[in-house]
Amino acid sequence: MSIVYKTRTQLVVETLREKILSGEIKAGQPLRQAALASELNVSRIPVREALLQLEGEGLVAFEPHKGATATELNADQVDELFELRALLESDLLANSLPNISAEKLEEATQLLKKLDKALGQENAANTWSELNSDYHNCLYSGAKRPQTLELVNMLNKSADRYIRMHLLWAGGISKAESEHNEILALSKARNVEKAVALLKQHILGSRDEIKAFLEAREAKINSER
Repeated sequence: MSIVYKTRTQLVVETLREKILSGEIKAGQPLRQAALASELNVSRIPVREALLQLEGEGLVAFEPHKGATATELNADQVDELFELRALLESDLLANSLPNISAEKLEEATQLLKKLDKALGQENAANTWSELNSDYHNCLYSGAKRPQTLELVNMLNKSADRYIRMHLLWAGGISKAESEHNEILALSKARNVEKAVALLKQHILGSRDEIKAFLEAREAKINSER
């Protein structure tokens, strides 16, 4: 049996991530490197590296004159972001599939293989998030709608921290994997109606799970007040 040895940075990442997601560290709360290093009994280097990784996950923001702070996680924002994504991405897929090239479908297949491999690696959320966007954009390439795609990429950037949270905390990975494979199979079969319906379900299902996670977190924070 192999034992996984975690780096100091990884241990700091996990501790801070848990504190932010549980609400122990509140939105806007400054994350001072010296204080955290002292509290966690490590040097400042792993703390700085951990904060940069958590910035990549969307849980920490670096602000001028303020340093690192915890970002806000908002259930109302999740509704709007994911409903807009479902609307625009369904439209892109419906317009893409009649025209998508065999090369792009093969590229999407290879991206799914990379997604599978990315799981379980250190910093998996960052790699997964990037490959996930590439996979979806690949399937939308036949739509030839650059403005819509630009809007979708802006929405995804805003939704990124919630997507990562879903993957890491709300059990989104295994579900996303099987749905991705099914969407790809339907796309290869050029079954526009079923592929679009499953994509909508894929995006709105994530919305519901993320909201349930955030509401449970809020209830826990309120009960501890």
